[in-house]
Amino acid sequence: MYNRLKQTILPALLLLIVPQISLAAGLINPLGDNVTIAGVIGRLIKALLGVSGSVALLMFVWGGFQFLWSAGDEAKVKNGKNTLKNAALGLVIISSAYLMIKTLLTVLQG
Repeated sequence: MYNRLKQTILPALLLLIVPQISLAAGLINPLGDNVTIAGVIGRLIKALLGVSGSVALLMFVWGGFQFLWSAGDEAKVKNGKNTLKNAALGLVIISSAYLMIKTLLTVLQG
């Protein structure tokens, strides 16, 4: 078993790996050319805003389901309303923070 591995599979793997190693000198920067720290932070903020928007959407859906499944029970209706209210409040806070930071950076950059 080991001899077969040594004689056939290892040379085949080497034939696949060696060209990739020789091309390693021409690696492409995945972030793009002329990347700055501010650009990377901007991309990170955009990604976090996308994730927070998705979470807010899920919370709206969950609050809606809670409201619908309450079947008239006052405690469950209140719980669903609170979930919807908190999701909306979270979106307002996230949007406000983004606008404040963007305005501050615009003022500081001139």
